[in-house]
Amino acid sequence: MIVIAHLSDTHLDLTDRATERTKAVMDYLDGLPYDLDLVLVTGDIADHGLPAEYEQARGLLASRHPTLICPGNHDERAAFREHLLGQPPAAGPINQVHRAPGFTLALCDSSIPGKDQGELDDETIAWLDDVLDDPAPVLVGFHHPPATLCSPYVDGIRQYGEQRLADLAARHPNLVAFLAGHAHTPAATTFAGKPLLVAPGVVSTTTLPWEGTDALIHLDLPPALAFHVLDDDNRITTHYRPVV
Repeated sequence: MIVIAHLSDTHLDLTDRATERTKAVMDYLDGLPYDLDLVLVTGDIADHGLPAEYEQARGLLASRHPTLICPGNHDERAAFREHLLGQPPAAGPINQVHRAPGFTLALCDSSIPGKDQGELDDETIAWLDDVLDDPAPVLVGFHHPPATLCSPYVDGIRQYGEQRLADLAARHPNLVAFLAGHAHTPAATTFAGKPLLVAPGVVSTTTLPWEGTDALIHLDLPPALAFHVLDDDNRITTHYRPVV
């Protein structure tokens, strides 16, 4: 079986709180008596997109497991590339692919510079179409969920222009599931007939409309992550785990 740890929304801002929560999650993963196939981090790595925040993230998100990280709406592409990925700074979308025995993960940049909502641009859609030609089972990750989650604030800044992504899914039956962050709450639904699995937020948890509170986020709940398990039948199972 293939096991992928999925965390999101660290919002590192050089404060002790965000640092300690991120460190707790990464220490937990590095301490597992198992070699994970991948650690996936789906965006909003830095809270303000500052070089110093990415320098901090580069140390905190280092792992003994293979790791793949994409930007979110709080991130700044040039600084992300230079100070987190160690690449020359550039403003284009940061799309990455991880190929391993038994699966491929295509990690798309759904961010729109200067905006909170997301969309996959033409370059990213074309790139993803090529990756999906891989005959292996493919998981597709990004920051913004392309469907509503019944969370009004998050739904207002979700991924738009999603029909092109749905069309890709229809053309490529080897696409197993979509993995996202952004919502700061563990969630599971479907999009384009495939599972859409949303990681919890490391820094905080979004409150839900029926919880009866005026606060937008819970700050007292522990950081959490998801484990996605891909079996020999290409069926995906997700376990959510708080880190206390």
